[in-house]
Amino acid sequence: MEAAPGKATSDETAPDEAAPDEAAPDEVAPEESISEEGGEARAAAGEPFAVRVKVTWRDVWLLVASLILLAASAAFVAGGVTGGATLGGVMFSIFGFAGLALFGTGLFLSAGQMAARRPVLELDADGVRRTARWPLPRRAGKTLPWEDVRAIAALRRGLDGTRRGELDYVIFLRTPELVEMARTSGRPQLVAMTMRDVPVTAEAVQWCFAVERNWDANLPRIVKEARARHRVPVIDRRTK
Repeated sequence: MEAAPGKATSDETAPDEAAPDEAAPDEVAPEESISEEGGEARAAAGEPFAVRVKVTWRDVWLLVASLILLAASAAFVAGGVTGGATLGGVMFSIFGFAGLALFGTGLFLSAGQMAARRPVLELDADGVRRTARWPLPRRAGKTLPWEDVRAIAALRRGLDGTRRGELDYVIFLRTPELVEMARTSGRPQLVAMTMRDVPVTAEAVQWCFAVERNWDANLPRIVKEARARHRVPVIDRRTK
């Protein structure tokens, strides 16, 4: 039996729904896209989250090399003392004491940093903390309160084949102007946000962190932990 002229049949196909507008490249809030790259579980929002530098074999070998050079410097000093007041003895002593001061300081700082294991970045309920490096006191660190964070920018800078290669950067943005710059600026302006000698982006550099390969957390994990404590937009400009 035919359907009435003004009614649609039950098997008539409904018109396709309009596809939702795609997000503009500079307005991506990429919690999902970033989180796909890091699969580690997120800590509770009230717990502090600390990012530390992992101790590698390279660090161990640097300590061993410093010890060897320190011992060689001590041998120079001993040789200069036994050589008496001759020109050779004086020169040996000068080089030996210079080596003791140089390599002794390097060994002290390297060993102290490894032993102290201070975080390079901390996130807690109060805000973002840039920890003071050892041997400076902990109170010398700086804290950015969460209420001052307008957005988080994820950038990428560097070249493959160089010593550092490509590195991800995470920047905690404090002003609407910096947020707009991160959303809409071209590559040169984005790179300037990671450089200390550019006055226009000086405020961004204060809270810009290069996510080094020897950190124990990658950029996706850091972004997830930050957004667990303060829900702000994330501007992912690593590939744009």
